[in-house]
Amino acid sequence: MERVGAIVPAAGQGTRMEGIDKLFAPLGRKPLLAWCVEALEASGAVTEIAIAVPPEQMAAVEQLLHERNWCKSRLVPGGTRRQDSVLSALETLSNAGWIIVHDGVRPFLTETLIRRGLSAARETGVAVASVAVKDTVKLMSEEGVVCTLDRDRLRAAQTPQVFRSDILRHAYSCAEETVTDDAMLAERLGYDVRLYEGSYENLKITTRDDLVVAESIASRWEAHP
Repeated sequence: MERVGAIVPAAGQGTRMEGIDKLFAPLGRKPLLAWCVEALEASGAVTEIAIAVPPEQMAAVEQLLHERNWCKSRLVPGGTRRQDSVLSALETLSNAGWIIVHDGVRPFLTETLIRRGLSAARETGVAVASVAVKDTVKLMSEEGVVCTLDRDRLRAAQTPQVFRSDILRHAYSCAEETVTDDAMLAERLGYDVRLYEGSYENLKITTRDDLVVAESIASRWEAHP
């Protein structure tokens, strides 16, 4: 049986939600972090999970882990940058042939997204969930608008991002600059990154407004599980 590890980066500082502890923000009937972790825990495709959390919150998340019976999960101390957190988690998944990276603040992860990502990644070794961009996007400089980009060729990247483990390890062994997206590291090394269909519900909670939208989705999910 192939081993599939999952990494949940959840050590971000959340500066755009000052005053709210994002990991434990109530969303429906459970904390925000629990949503994606429990989707991974329930997935028959996922063997083990490494959750990267702020060092000062390790004890609180450990308590949550035991209270909610997360049997596949282990905690690792996250770093100041996303890539530091992913690398810390990656080091604990030494036996996994495939790695799924999913943001701890994207609560609405589904088995369909997990399976779709693994299927797409098997074609080239790297796959990224994405959705079509709805708004017109303009490229800016300090002087003003440089150009308007062709919306039909733009995609908003999401997670899950799925990697053959040797590719992700290679990418991180060469990482020097700060990146916001794990697949960027693979792209820069020349790997063929496939995009697969994500979901507009698979939003990332970065602001209080995002949390309001997420509450509406959570209510619907809990009413029709």
